[in-house]
Amino acid sequence: MTFRLDDFLPYQLSTSSNAVSDLIAREYKSRFGLKIPEWRVMAVLGSRGASTQRHLVEATLMDKVTVNRAVKNLVDRALLDRSPNNADGRSHHLMLSATGRDLYDQIMPAAQVMEKKVMAVLSEQQKIELSAMLAKIKESADSIMTE
Repeated sequence: MTFRLDDFLPYQLSTSSNAVSDLIAREYKSRFGLKIPEWRVMAVLGSRGASTQRHLVEATLMDKVTVNRAVKNLVDRALLDRSPNNADGRSHHLMLSATGRDLYDQIMPAAQVMEKKVMAVLSEQQKIELSAMLAKIKESADSIMTE
């Protein structure tokens, strides 16, 4: 049996994810001046609230250097506020600043429109099933990582 990369599920997941991310990133970059890692950090903080960089690494599945660079750029642009973490003196709590929240509130509708366009090829039932399947795949990968 010949291996076909295009039929390999991890490859399909990766290329699909990258295609959607790149499509949305063009919008973030051109309209809002954000790179994908910066938007991912803002998205996590916007939807989950204040976080440390360590938690952002876990939530975004990006490496420490990428998260650190994104956070620095967002702080420099006054899109994030940083406050001391009393529980751990080596880290800070990060949260969207008022300017960052305003930008987040502008981006989310654009992101949702793009999601709707991309997902228009699926029925409502297929969207529900895809979401459930992706959650199961992530759960499986997470459990394998902790073995």
